[in-house]
Amino acid sequence: MADDGASPLADATGFDWDDGNAPKVVDRHGVEPGECEQAFFREPFVVSYDSGHSRLERRWRALGQTAAGRRVLLVFTMRGTLIRVLAAREMNRKERRHYAEISARTESDPHL
Repeated sequence: MADDGASPLADATGFDWDDGNAPKVVDRHGVEPGECEQAFFREPFVVSYDSGHSRLERRWRALGQTAAGRRVLLVFTMRGTLIRVLAAREMNRKERRHYAEISARTESDPHL
């Protein structure tokens, strides 16, 4: 498997939520599982490999937004073909700026 975000997501068939990770994601930063899932299907969705936190399993970080426009950072891994969100929170100032730059570029050139 390549160390980029596109490879594992191309084979994804759904999400892996259980009694362990769903409440943890909500309790820490108030991001609901449904909001996390929405971000995976909205453009732009910016994924980067998180080599610093990938000792036991590969992890990725993503910037995206919910259907309501809430901008979120997601940390996830793949469990087989299922996406398992490990953490989610609203983007910080630096992340919002980066996401806005990418949004502007993709609006001017949708092939990026």
